[in-house]
Formats: sequence, structure tokens, C-alpha cells
Amino acid sequence: MSLFQSFNINASGMTAQRFRMDVISENVANVNTTRAEDGDPYRRKIVTFGEKEVTPFSKVLRNTREAYLGNGVKVTSVQEDYDTDYIMKYDPAHPDADENGYVSYPNVNIVTEMTNMIDASRSYEANATAFESSKAMALKGLELGKS
Repeated sequence: MSLFQSFNINASGMTAQRFRMDVISENVANVNTTRAEDGDPYRRKIVTFGEKEVTPFSKVLRNTREAYLGNGVKVTSVQEDYDTDYIMKYDPAHPDADENGYVSYPNVNIVTEMTNMIDASRSYEANATAFESSKAMALKGLELGKS
């Protein structure tokens, strides 16, 4: 493993978690958006991660003497959540109310989004801590090289 590979892995983790925070922020900002561009209420978005630059198993098998090292993480997709339904609230005075007086609000649950935000924040902090540890080890190695 090269010296800078650990930096790249941690940086990819921080970048992915920052993107996840952006999507969570978008969900929270649109919690009351009853009409998006397509005319329907806003739909919650979910971020999916995957391994960055996946090494084929055949290549790993050929290089069994070398330890397999990961390459980091990347965002593989951002999908709309169709598993949860819109939240229906009775408000006949609302301009987007149906014939029965119900308004369809986005399927965004603030408690879920805040929990996801805490999770993304902690994951970002863990990657930042690992980055700082790698940096400290690299600096210590340079100091040992001086003596």
C-alpha cells in the first residue's frame, strides 16, 4: 500500500459523506414542497454507496501474494424513495388539496433525516480522524528518516 493510498481512501469517504449530507439537506429543505417541477409532491432521495474501482476477483486471485486493499468509496446512485407513501394532511384551503380536502406532502420524515445526518456526520468525522492518523504516521516516518 502506497503512502498516499490511505489518503485517497479517506478522502473518498469524506467526499461521499459530504454528498450524502447535501442530499439529506435537500430532503429537509423540501419537507413542505407539495408541487415539484413534475407537478407531484417532492419525493425523498436516497444515496447508495459502492466500492470505488472494484478489482475483479480473477485479478485478486492471481495476485494472492499481495494483500488486497480497497480503493475507497463512491456514490453509485441517488434514487427517489418509492417505498414510503406521501403524507396526507387535511387542509381544504391549501391550493394543492384534492377534491376531499387532503394535501399530499413529501414522504420526508424529519426524524429519519436527522438520524441520517448524524450518521453521515459521524462517518465523515471517522474518515477525517483516519486521515489525520495517516498523516501523523507519514510525518513520523519522515522524522525517523532524518535521524
